[in-house]
Amino acid sequence: MTNNNDKFSGFRSGFIAIAGAPNAGKSTLLNRILGEKISITSKKPQTTRNRILGVLNRPSSQLIFIDTPGIHKTKESETLNVRIVDAALSGIGDADIILLVLDGANPDLNSENFIIKNLENQKRPVILAINKVDLVEKSTLLTLMDKWSKAYSFDDIVPISAIHGIQVEELLGIMEPLLPIGPPLYPEEMLTDLPERFIAAEMIREKVFRLTGQEIPYATAVTVDTFSEEKAGALVKIHATIHIERDSQKGIIIGKKGSKLKQIGEEARKDIERMVGTKVFLKLFVRVQKNWSHDTRALRKFGY
Repeated sequence: MTNNNDKFSGFRSGFIAIAGAPNAGKSTLLNRILGEKISITSKKPQTTRNRILGVLNRPSSQLIFIDTPGIHKTKESETLNVRIVDAALSGIGDADIILLVLDGANPDLNSENFIIKNLENQKRPVILAINKVDLVEKSTLLTLMDKWSKAYSFDDIVPISAIHGIQVEELLGIMEPLLPIGPPLYPEEMLTDLPERFIAAEMIREKVFRLTGQEIPYATAVTVDTFSEEKAGALVKIHATIHIERDSQKGIIIGKKGSKLKQIGEEARKDIERMVGTKVFLKLFVRVQKNWSHDTRALRKFGY
């Protein structure tokens, strides 16, 4: 009989916080690493609002990633944004390794300098991944690497492209030996600790981000009202509500003769079907909740 301790002799496991400015590509990187979509993405900043956990099992390690919301300076009056940044900073505090992702193509210097300030006096390894190198000239990349090596004492700096998978395997190889020695912390078949209900709501919110204009996404929250399986797993029925802040936004979300809401629903349904592996019936409702992003009770209700 094999001793369980022998089985995991030399095994490493631990938490890696993916931190960075809004829109640096953190969620795209997590999805690339896992080979599954669990964190939503869009070209608009602050798409991720909650901490998203993803588990990668390798032969001699288990890497547990925490995808944190974009870190940036906020005003006290921006209640939702303050909570989002607090969630990101607490995610960093829980990690064994900090993976800082910066956008090499469109640097956000204010946010990046703010993050570096928050990393001062870190005792844990900090790896810098310069993302979107497929969009950057080699000379620009070398200048960036030189700049950041002088700005902070990173354990390593790795140029990557999350969307194309460039140097992602190398990045994992650098982080693996920095994890603490110990057995796996999550079951091997587990990809995330998030319930399907939460991911479904996020997938709907992603489509709102991608399919509506500038102001709408930030005024949007999604709640799943019912999530039920019927006919022995042959169909999942979901009723969900898109909450917005003003009556004028309701018309934009619904669109002419319901066209925009239908498009949001159809695209979200396809993603949810891929996740649950079966047919989905998705019914969407739109509700106005005045200024919810400044209302602490509403923020709690929506899980922020």
